[in-house]
Amino acid sequence: MMWLVLSTLRHRKAGFAGAFVALLCAAALVCACGVLLDTGLRGSVAPERYAGSPVVVTGDQFVHKTFVKKKGKVKHKAKGIAERAWLPESVADKVRNADGVRGVVTEVTFPAEIGGSTGGDRESWGHGWESAALTPFTIRDGRAPSADDEIVIDAATARAEGLRPGATVEVSSVVPGRYRVVGVTAQALDHQTAVFFSTARARRLSGRDGKITAIGAHGPRQAVEDAVRSTGATVHTGADRGRAEFLGAEKSRIKLISLGGALGGTALLVAILVVAGTFALSVQQRDRELALLRAVAATPRQVRRMIGREALLVGLLAGPLGAAAGLPLAVLLRDRFRGLGALPPNLDLVVGPFPPAAAALAAVAAAFAAARITARRTARIRPVEAIADAAPARERLGAVRLAAGLAVAAGAAVLTAVLSGLHTEAASSPVTVLTAIVWTAAVALLGPAVVRAAVAVLAVPLRLSPVGGHLAAANLGAGARRVASVVTPLTLMTGLTATILFAQTTMGHAATRQATEGTIAAHVLGPKVPHATAEQIRRAPGVTAVTEVLHGTVRVDLENYAIQGVTPEGLNQTMDLDVREGSLRGLDPSTIAVSRTAADRLGVRPGERLRLDLGDGAPIAPTVIAVYERGLGFGDLTVSRDLLAAHVDDPRGLLLIAGTSPAGLPGTDAAALAEAGASANAEVNLVAMALILAFTAIAVVNTLAMATAGRAREFALLRLVGTTRRQIMRMLGWETLAVVAVAGVLGAAIALATLTAFGKGMTGGGAHVPPLGLLGVLAWGAVLAGAATVLPAWTAMAARPADTISARD
Repeated sequence: MMWLVLSTLRHRKAGFAGAFVALLCAAALVCACGVLLDTGLRGSVAPERYAGSPVVVTGDQFVHKTFVKKKGKVKHKAKGIAERAWLPESVADKVRNADGVRGVVTEVTFPAEIGGSTGGDRESWGHGWESAALTPFTIRDGRAPSADDEIVIDAATARAEGLRPGATVEVSSVVPGRYRVVGVTAQALDHQTAVFFSTARARRLSGRDGKITAIGAHGPRQAVEDAVRSTGATVHTGADRGRAEFLGAEKSRIKLISLGGALGGTALLVAILVVAGTFALSVQQRDRELALLRAVAATPRQVRRMIGREALLVGLLAGPLGAAAGLPLAVLLRDRFRGLGALPPNLDLVVGPFPPAAAALAAVAAAFAAARITARRTARIRPVEAIADAAPARERLGAVRLAAGLAVAAGAAVLTAVLSGLHTEAASSPVTVLTAIVWTAAVALLGPAVVRAAVAVLAVPLRLSPVGGHLAAANLGAGARRVASVVTPLTLMTGLTATILFAQTTMGHAATRQATEGTIAAHVLGPKVPHATAEQIRRAPGVTAVTEVLHGTVRVDLENYAIQGVTPEGLNQTMDLDVREGSLRGLDPSTIAVSRTAADRLGVRPGERLRLDLGDGAPIAPTVIAVYERGLGFGDLTVSRDLLAAHVDDPRGLLLIAGTSPAGLPGTDAAALAEAGASANAEVNLVAMALILAFTAIAVVNTLAMATAGRAREFALLRLVGTTRRQIMRMLGWETLAVVAVAGVLGAAIALATLTAFGKGMTGGGAHVPPLGLLGVLAWGAVLAGAATVLPAWTAMAARPADTISARD
């Protein structure tokens, strides 16, 4: 048996090359996703500002909820919060009094940038000089700040800005102002900028009277934990200090877990479809060979074992190579995510043995399963029918395949209905892609029947062409199984590409439209305008109202909701939320307005209380006073600006100005800001899913090239009976056009059904599909199909027809 397997592989290199390429790409994709997932699970960042403090105490960065399940079982859940949790300063006194603890240092943190742009993409934070010992920072030139208008800058900032002690600089902060540089540190941090103020000035700028962001100490961890046990604080040592310092790194780590898992699962589903289609085509091209084996007394089990072992060998070759290729692919993904700001530069990839091993095993398993499934029909036919069945192959769907196809189509319909009821991006995004894939799986199972119906329609216009069209119609009608194998990956690519691209346009169009229609202010200024600047503009001549707008994230029952804080005075002159119930007139720190979608999900109406946890974990229970329509453009929840500003890291926001805007103020566009807020996350999703799309594009080229190259005998026979090479190429052109048309219609229908359900759930409307964008997707499929057909066909016809006919099969 093994000799026969090796002989087949040796003499059919071209046929198995397509399966090898598909498996290699699948293993690379799964490995890269596995590395991202592993990084999310085990990745860590090294501390920088807290490097000199062995023990760091911070507020709890999680909100907690306890659920009582059936039979009295208690389950505890915790979710991360969006902003920094602050501690009462009294916690520092408890740490100081702990046994064996010394060198206790407190810290406050607030946004502060030299000139507003120091460090490019680096975060820039202000601190009191007393917290310099956490790193520790030491003075290289000058002295420590003591007056309110004095600052110390780090060495990197001094070098980049050309500053020395005695220079005067603008500092953009919660309260902007001019400060005199009195010192430069000897140290600089790799991934953040530190600006030091006097202790008293830093406490006032932080806006949190009597609170601190962190406590650093030397001493035994257990003693510190015992001291803060009843305060709700958390204690960090070792690499865990990096998570406490870089909140963005922790969020990115959690994002990688969900992204790697979702992308890996999607990649595996796509790989199964692609590899199964590739092996199906490979087995179809060997119908004569397999039929001959059955005719000379090979049992069905022997045929299945032979094909399974062939696939096993191909998988064993492609799996490890693909897994090795997945490691540099993971590095490329990391670099791209860093460029988009989705990953911090100090969160490095974790490259362990499990992702490559899992990818290699997945490739082997996919190859073996796909080959055994596709060999089922050939192995089960009776020996007497084998030779006759091989040419031409039967096109009738088996009962099992028909039932499976109908069942998968029913499952896709259920998923579509479920998708229309999902109202959050976290829930709808994976279901959207899964719905498109399941619809494509149904098309793959029912492919021959779908193709026969489509070809019957297309045959009429095809026969208008004298030679090429007639031949194309005849070939398409006689080879429904072969055509279905080609249509499936092209449908998958078209459907997935359109779904992924236009899900973003559907959301973006709805959000932009709502933001544009709801912003009635004459001028927009932002995005980071200090409160003091807003007060100055309010007093300017011609200004009738100024609304400060802050954006943030809160948790309601551990679920994320977007929230905005607005100044209530003059709100009706700057913003129209399209209130449907209640009124915004009573908006103050004790009340809240809720979007219609959020109100339906949470089951609240005006007059009821809504319990939620703000960005820094502070619990509140405001009274609902209004329900509004424009939640996509302005956020799920709306509270007063003063309430939200006290619980975010950066209280600077956007200004909506009614009346005459003061001269010299840089304006912006509310719709552009709404799009910018969503574009970063959208780009990350697009980059991730681009791998899937690239894989399906490779599968399209691979399958079409295999299908065309496998028809060398057919082309030779046509040439021997007088058909010219030009006529054959014209025939292939018509065939390719028909395949692209069928796949385009099926892919567009899948995308439209999926996007309509997505739009209904997320925006309350329909899908937004730009016509030029859809034409671009269809044109890209046509280009790939054309290239994958013309080149292999030209190569297949390079030899003399007689030599091709007489060559060994």
